[in-house]
Amino acid sequence: MNGTMERKKLSAQEKALQINLSRAIYGSFAEIGAGQEIAANFFKVGGASGTVAKTMSAYDMKFSDAIYGQCERYVCEDRLLRMLDHEYPLLPERLPHRIESTRFFALADTVEALNFERTNQGHGWIGLRFQLRPQSKPNECVIHVKMHDNDPLQQQIALGIVGVNLLYGCMFLSSPEEIMLSLMDNLTVRRIEVDMFRLSGPDFEHVDNRLMALKLVKSGMTKAAMFGPDGNVMHPSEVLYKKNVLVLRGRFRPVTHVNVDMLLTSRRHFKNEADVDKSKIVVLTELTLNDLSLDGNIDEQDFLHRADIICSLGQNVLISNYFEYYRLVDYLSKITRGKKTGLVLGIYALQKIFEEKTYENLRGGILEAFGHLFGTNVKLYIYPATRKDSNQLFTLKDFEDQLPENQKSLFRYLMANNKLEDIQGANVNNLHIISDNVLAMVRKGEAGWEKFVPHKVVEAIKKNGLFGYPQAKAPASPATVIN
Repeated sequence: MNGTMERKKLSAQEKALQINLSRAIYGSFAEIGAGQEIAANFFKVGGASGTVAKTMSAYDMKFSDAIYGQCERYVCEDRLLRMLDHEYPLLPERLPHRIESTRFFALADTVEALNFERTNQGHGWIGLRFQLRPQSKPNECVIHVKMHDNDPLQQQIALGIVGVNLLYGCMFLSSPEEIMLSLMDNLTVRRIEVDMFRLSGPDFEHVDNRLMALKLVKSGMTKAAMFGPDGNVMHPSEVLYKKNVLVLRGRFRPVTHVNVDMLLTSRRHFKNEADVDKSKIVVLTELTLNDLSLDGNIDEQDFLHRADIICSLGQNVLISNYFEYYRLVDYLSKITRGKKTGLVLGIYALQKIFEEKTYENLRGGILEAFGHLFGTNVKLYIYPATRKDSNQLFTLKDFEDQLPENQKSLFRYLMANNKLEDIQGANVNNLHIISDNVLAMVRKGEAGWEKFVPHKVVEAIKKNGLFGYPQAKAPASPATVIN
C-alpha cells in the first residue's frame, strides 16, 4: 500500500490535542454563521492556550461588515478571503516576540447551517492561512463543504471535525493529496462533502489544483468540481449561481473543429431563447470520470493534457461523476435556481439517452429519468451526424424513425414542448473528423492532423508535447548552437 493508505487516522480530539501540545503552532479562529464549532474542539481537549491566540464570531451582519467590509453574499469565497486578509496580519503585528519561533495560522469559516424549517442546503467556506516554518511567507488552503446531516447540531459537529482535519493536515501531513484526503477523516460523504479544494503558497508552488479537483471527484469526496480557463479552481455555486448554463460533454482528446463548432452554433441558439439572459450565460465543457477512464484507470497526465487544451481555448471545465445526463441536470438546477440550462450533444448521444436499459436501476425507468432531465428548465441542442450506413445527414427530422414504437409518442411530446432542437448552421464539412483518428496521427507524428483542430490546439500540442506528440530532440552538444 502507498503512504496515503497506510496513514493512521487520528480522531478529531487526538489531532486537536497534538496541535495544542505543539508550542510552535499558534493562531486565531474567526467563524461566522454556525458558531464556534472548529475552535471549540481545541478548548475541549485541553491545552488550548498553546494554540489559540484569539477566537471570535462576528455573527451579526452589521458587526461582520464593520470588521471585514461588505459583500453581496455572506457565505461566499470573497467574504472568507476578506476574513483571512484581516485576521492573519494581526498575528505578527501583535505578537512580534513570537515571530522567530512560531508558525502562525489564521483559520476562518463562513457557514450557512440548516435552518429551523430545514428548507436550505447547509454549506460553508473554510480557509486556512499558515506557515510551515517561522518567518516564512504564508500558504493558503481554501475548501468549500456541503453539510448533509438533517440536524443542525450534527452539521455543526461535522463542520468542527473537518476544520480540525484541515488545520492538522496542513501542519503535519507531507503531500497535497494526503492533506485533501485527510479532510474526510472520521466523516462520510453522507454527512459532509468537500467540493472545492485549493492549496497555494510558496511551499506548494508545484501543486496543480486542476489535478486536485480531479482527485476530489475520483476519490468520491464530491460528484463535481470545476476550474476556469486560467486553471484556477472555482466553486460552481460561485460561478453558476442564477446563471444560464450551456454544457458540452466530451472526451476532448484532443479538441477538434467539430467540438468548437458544436459550442459556437449551440450558443447562437441558446442566447436567442426568450428566457435566456445574454449577459448571464456561462459555457461549460464537461469531462466525466467515465470519459477519462476508458480502461478503468485515469491517466492523470492525459487529463492535464486535455485540461491544457480546453483552457487554451478559454473554456471553463467541469469534472463530474454524473454519467447520466439527468443527474447532471439535477445538480445544475440546484445551483442555477431554475434558470434555463442547455445541453449540447450529438444525435448518436441522444440515441443513448433513449435506451431504456440505461435506467434499469431506476424505479420509474426511463419516465423517471426523463422527468428529471426534461422536467426542469432544460433544452437539448442536437448536433447532426453522418449516417453510419450512408453519407446522408442524421438529424431530429429522422430520429423518430429510429425509435421503437413505444417511444415515438414520448419523442413527439418533447419536440412539441420545445425540449429538443436541431442545431442549424453546423459545419457539415467537418463531420468526418474523428478525435480518435486525430489522436493516433498526433502520436505517430503523421503529417496533416493540424487541419482537423483549431490553431491554438496545434500550438499547445507542439509546444508542450501533449498526447505523446514526438518533440524534436535536443541538440547533441551546446557547442552546436554557439556561434
